[in-house]
Amino acid sequence: MALDIEHLRTWIGRTDTLPDLASQAPLKALTATLDREDAPAGPNDALPPCWHWLYFLPTPRQSDIGPDGHPRRGGFLPPVPLPRRMWAGSQLQFHAPIRVGQSLVRASRIADVRLKEGRTGPLVFVNVDHEIRADGVLAISERHDIVYRDMPQPGEASPAPVAAPEGAQWIREIVPDDVLLFRYSALTFNGHRIHYDRRYVTEVEGYPGLIVHGPLIATLLLDLLRRELPDARVTGFSFRAVKPLFDVAPFSVCGRRDGGNGVKLWARTPEGHLAMDASVTLA
Repeated sequence: MALDIEHLRTWIGRTDTLPDLASQAPLKALTATLDREDAPAGPNDALPPCWHWLYFLPTPRQSDIGPDGHPRRGGFLPPVPLPRRMWAGSQLQFHAPIRVGQSLVRASRIADVRLKEGRTGPLVFVNVDHEIRADGVLAISERHDIVYRDMPQPGEASPAPVAAPEGAQWIREIVPDDVLLFRYSALTFNGHRIHYDRRYVTEVEGYPGLIVHGPLIATLLLDLLRRELPDARVTGFSFRAVKPLFDVAPFSVCGRRDGGNGVKLWARTPEGHLAMDASVTLA
């Protein structure tokens, strides 16, 4: 299928609205998945930042699933004809808490679709803006950055790695085994096979192991902050995926105060390279 960027750009401005309920069950499951000792959020308790990713889950029919486990292309998102799709990053503002039991509505809009020529071929970037309201009150504004790319060619060199920052105040080692990745896939109803199907991810996509979900890494970064500064209130959070992490070796989530009300967070590969770069603004 040819890549017609002008056709794909006709998706700009498309909207979608989904209702949901801030139910307690997925919060209890994520608390256990993150190996937290505290009790999960109860009625009227506020959700930790980014735990809203447990809601508004895609529910395509089984017959509408593509060979990679993602929904087939088209619908709300443009039908980009490139096989690899990645959640490249997000920028979020937290305006008001979401509390257990509240009625939620997410209004989404395709903000931009653009083509770039990367070192290894075409890249298509899709930006989606979300606004989430809880009982009618704006709670979260989020920009979701998605990137599509082609499969690597035989013998293609990997991009040069970037060294992870030094000077971490907090470090936590994460063991990303296949059970952790399966549980997070199940919690987010994510059928993408790169996270749980070892034969597919190694033989078809050519990766060395199962890929750790980008939003799971971001959640682990925020969880590190929550463990170290449990009373901190997050008003802003942004992250950018730099290098994939796999279940073949432990990785580290790191952080430090960054002057004033800022916090710098990052994920570090076993080799010491930067895997995810993130920043937090506190109230």
